Parts: sequence; structure tokens; C-alpha cells
Amino acid sequence: MSRTPTSEIDFADATSTAERALHLMLQHNVPATPQNFEVWFTFALGSAPELNQVIKILIGNKRGFDSATNRSLYLTYVGSEADLDARQTEVSEELSGLLSTAREYLAKSVAENRAHIEALGGVASQINEGDDPRGIIEALVGELSKAVSRASTLEATFNASLHELEKIRGHLAAAEQRSKTDALTGLANRHALDEFLRACQMAAMESGKPLSILLLDIDHFKAFNDKFGHQFGDQVLKLISGVLKDSVRGGDLAARFGGEELVGVLPGADMNTCAAVAERIRRTIAQRRITRRATGEVVSAVTVSLGVAQFVPGETLASLFERCDRALYAAKRGGRNRTVTERELDRDVAAA
Repeated sequence: MSRTPTSEIDFADATSTAERALHLMLQHNVPATPQNFEVWFTFALGSAPELNQVIKILIGNKRGFDSATNRSLYLTYVGSEADLDARQTEVSEELSGLLSTAREYLAKSVAENRAHIEALGGVASQINEGDDPRGIIEALVGELSKAVSRASTLEATFNASLHELEKIRGHLAAAEQRSKTDALTGLANRHALDEFLRACQMAAMESGKPLSILLLDIDHFKAFNDKFGHQFGDQVLKLISGVLKDSVRGGDLAARFGGEELVGVLPGADMNTCAAVAERIRRTIAQRRITRRATGEVVSAVTVSLGVAQFVPGETLASLFERCDRALYAAKRGGRNRTVTERELDRDVAAA
């Protein structure tokens, strides 16, 4: 996002923009925190078209600016966590550029020294025999040869250091990936899920495209753990996580929500599409037979219950998950091993 530098806003304009931002915050019941003020100052300034569009959509839909919405606006369009990630990338790129420049400089120095040697050798070959300054020139050439040798050694050492630095960068990238991955299942963890959902929420409001989620819970999971032990429970959880991951598209996200609950986030998918994916997951898992690694025993079928909900532009992510969670537990109450959408909840309420 491109923002107007503070240095380019004079005092009078800044004061007027700040007053307008505070007035808008008061008008829409937005708490006057520093983060919220930065969002609304940017909005009043008009320097972030995407932010302006989202806020106008929220206002037009008469949605309140609660703490979750305010935080999402700040993190997506103004501040902190995204900026930190961007800064890490920037530092990495700067380091790479610096090392590249240093390497080029070193190579240039070696090439220049070699050119000096060739030039001096040419001078030596042109001197008249009577003058016989070859001894001096040979000494100079010898010293320059030593300099080139030292530079070549330095270059080799530098290249080795560069290789080690590249390995360190790779380790840091792997560590960052691990920090966003659930160790047991290999799915995205809660931190990565929250980041992805915030971005999807704003993108859905900006584009008008649908966004749906599914919640998956393993039926009778506690009974598996009690009967067969936690290691077998982990085996079941990993198998089902693999089915979920294989069932969603490349632009979707499969994550571990907590315990035995998993979540699929499907940007661009409406409720019907998401429900179809959920049903495909349910059937695939129900058809699997799991073998205990320790004994070779084939265990009866494992089943899952799923809830599906679609994002309503302007609502909080907490509201979306609350509806999806109710759909999930309706599936549990209805006998398990089934998919229930929030639309079916609405029909139940109407029938009652």
C-alpha cells in the first residue's frame, strides 16, 4: 500500500485531516486509540484507495466498527505484523544486495591487478637490451603476482562465507515456515490461519467475491484416544489432515483450528461449493480403513462431522466462525458423519 510521506503534508493540511479523522471516528463510534486513529487518518487523507474502498463498503452496509474489524483494518492496511514481515524480507534483500556488491567489487579488484601485471609484462618486453631494467620490473611483477594470489585467496574465503550466509538465510526461512505450521499435522497453525483469514476477509469485501469456511471435527475422537492411546489418535488426526489438505485448492488454506478440529478456508467459493468440498472430504474419510501400526489391527471406520458457512461482507470473523460452529454441532446432534450448512440452521429456525 502506498502512503503519502508525512514530510509531504504541511502542518495545516495535517491538522485539518486529523480533525476530519477524529470526526469520522466519533460519527462511527470508533474508539480513539492510536492504531484506530492511524487507520482513519489514512482514510481521511485518501492516500490508500483499498482502505478507503473497504471502509466505504462497511459504512454502506451499516456494519459497526468493533474491535476485531478495527484490528483487521489496521493489520491489513496500516501496521505492525505485516510491516514486520515486509521488513524481514527487505533486510534479507538488502543483505543479499550488499554481499553481491562486495563480491563484484572483489572480482573487479582481482581483474584490475591482473591487468596491471599484463601491462607491466608488456612494458618489460619493450625495454632495450642495453637498459636492462628487467630485474626491477620482474620484482614489481612478482609483488603484484603475490597481491593477486592474496586477492584470490580472499575471494575464495569470501565465497565460502557467502555460501554459509545463504545457508543461514535458508534456515531462517525454514524457521519462519515452521512458526506457521502445526508440528503434528503439517497444516497451517492458528497464527497462519488468522493472517490468511484477515487478508481473505478484506479481499472479499473489496472484490465482492464469496468466501466460505468449513469446520471439521472427528467423531468420537476421545474414545479413540481412550481405547487405543494418544499415538493412535495422532495417527488418525494426521490421516484426516492429509485428506483435508488434498481436497482443497492451491489458493485455499487447510489449518488446525485446535484439538481435533480442522478448518478449510475457501476464498472465492460460495456455500454450495464449500459444502460440496466438505461432503467429498466426509465420504473419503468414511471409506478409509485405518490400521494400527503397532498391531496391524484394522480399526472400524473413522468418521467426521462438518459445518459450513459463508462470509457476510462487513461481519467479523468471530461471527462467521460462530455460525459455522453451530452448523458443525448441528451435524453432531443429527447423528454425526454428516455435513450441515448454516442455511440448514436457518431452515430449522424458520420451521420452529
